[in-house]
Amino acid sequence: MSQTTQPVAVFATDIAPRTAASNYPEPFASRMSGRTKRALGAAFGLRNFGVNLTELAPGAVSSLRHAHTAQDEFIYVLQGNPVLRTANGETRLAPGMCAGFRAGSGDAHQLLNPGSGPAVYLEIGDRSPGDTVSYPDDDLVAVLSEGRWMFAHKDGRPY
Repeated sequence: MSQTTQPVAVFATDIAPRTAASNYPEPFASRMSGRTKRALGAAFGLRNFGVNLTELAPGAVSSLRHAHTAQDEFIYVLQGNPVLRTANGETRLAPGMCAGFRAGSGDAHQLLNPGSGPAVYLEIGDRSPGDTVSYPDDDLVAVLSEGRWMFAHKDGRPY
């Protein structure tokens, strides 16, 4: 039986950043410029949930504003003062603050970095099968199918 050797512990910043800025289709992927993600959970072979160390350069955004039907998400701010956008408006965050986004709530969320320095945070999400994502500000929907995100226009046409 062959086993992949996983590290016991690493410095998070030693994990190489993802090479693609986003898996969104264009014209959305280029809007993720200035976002860097390090897949911490993948370095340990985690399958049930993901953990990313994410850095937003000044002016960058975390994602399109979105809401999941099946996946819970959680963030913990390590550095900087990102702004959290939800249906309740904007909330300025600081190191040590955290926020959670319950699956199925319909409350779309997004982080943006209006500051002059980087904003760094941990993002944790589960990998619930059958998840769909709505994007209220954009002509986009996503469905998790066989471990991959499939993107379409809101009228169902694929990207």
